[in-house]
Amino acid sequence: MVRPHVLLLPAPAQGHVIPATELGQRLVKQGAKVTVINTEATHKVITTNWLENDGCEDLMQMVSIPDGLEPWEDRNEIGKLMESMEKSMPTKLEKLIETINKQDDNKVTCLIADFWMSWSLRVAKNKGIGRVTFFPASTATLATMLCIPKLIDDGIINNKGIPQNSETIRLTEAMPPLKPEHLLWLGFIDSTSNEVHFQDHARLTESTKITEWFICNSSIELEPAAFSLFPELLPVGPLLAINRLADQAGHFWAEDSTCLAWLDQQPACSVLYIAFGSFTTFNQTQFEELALGLELTNRPFLWVVRPGLTKETTITFPDGYMERVGSRGKIVSWAPQQKVLAHPSVACFMTHCGWNSTLEGVTNGLPFLCWPYFGDQAYNETYICDVWKTGLRLKEDKAGIITPEGIKSKVEQLLSDRTFKSKAIDLKEKVASSVAEGGSSHTNLTGFNDWIHGKDAHTDLNEN
Repeated sequence: MVRPHVLLLPAPAQGHVIPATELGQRLVKQGAKVTVINTEATHKVITTNWLENDGCEDLMQMVSIPDGLEPWEDRNEIGKLMESMEKSMPTKLEKLIETINKQDDNKVTCLIADFWMSWSLRVAKNKGIGRVTFFPASTATLATMLCIPKLIDDGIINNKGIPQNSETIRLTEAMPPLKPEHLLWLGFIDSTSNEVHFQDHARLTESTKITEWFICNSSIELEPAAFSLFPELLPVGPLLAINRLADQAGHFWAEDSTCLAWLDQQPACSVLYIAFGSFTTFNQTQFEELALGLELTNRPFLWVVRPGLTKETTITFPDGYMERVGSRGKIVSWAPQQKVLAHPSVACFMTHCGWNSTLEGVTNGLPFLCWPYFGDQAYNETYICDVWKTGLRLKEDKAGIITPEGIKSKVEQLLSDRTFKSKAIDLKEKVASSVAEGGSSHTNLTGFNDWIHGKDAHTDLNEN
């Protein structure tokens, strides 16, 4: 049986690989063959932690191509990594497509490229295969990039991406205001200049003009104004394994599932879950203040302390900390987060507001304590706190520290006011309806799948 063969090219970061892999598994379930292409560095860590994925092994394969950097070079230097990939990977991608087509009866029919890999759409066009852009972050964040020409024309930013005043930015009256310093290209924590990041994002946005589909890991219920502003964007999310009762794949670290048994021993709606994704780092002072804050709440807590969470070589807790918190605190290096958030003992989610984590919290009807770190996370916090009203901001003191007392106060405020939980449950139900059969995201994903299989289900963007 000949099947449509889809190539999936995620950006080399945890928050990009997981939703792309989930999208691939959905397409496999609908009869496509999928080859996920990661960089060599990403491929190595993912395959180390790969789980059996629902019998998809034959139809979903993982391959890799080099990113152009030497093994010892720092891949957290995002600007440098993006430049290297854009220079070195197109030729290798072309050769990979040619190799697959020689060896596989299922010829490559389509490329789905992460927005941050949209240079690859030119390769797809040259090879005469379908071109799709996948945006794994919030559509509101994408809207800020699609509005770059207008922001320049209106004098809000200059041609280097620098805001021309300190006034908040509104893309439309229906969207929440955005602080100038929270524009995506100004929010990276690396040594690359803001101007270089801006030029990268402006160039990637331009690259997407040749896409045939532009699909987003979001739903109309979450971001109606962003989808109204750009109706060509198609929501197909949230793309979460838990929505199809499966295990999540694509982790950079091995999950510690012992925390699920620990959660089973805790009272319902009692546990604070704390996790800050794969990039966030704290200095030692802030790390210890967070630890003391969790202790001060006097509540059970599950805390993900991954390698590299602090800037120091080794993770060091306050003196006597483990003895004092005892079994009330469970600390793991990485957690099966979707299962944790779905557990009835979890009361709230302290998070960096990465979009995957945000979607997982929303899908489980949890209120949030927000502690954004970089990139799009501050704008996600705005949606959580000001639009959906399902969470609270953790605020720094005059010294720039979030104190133990501040943490305790916010925890008490969030969990004593039932309004947050009520709004979280309401939002959960709305989003659940979008991914259920007949819902908007489900219908969109079905139409997209029909297009992949050659059915005339939708007019592509270039024909609108």
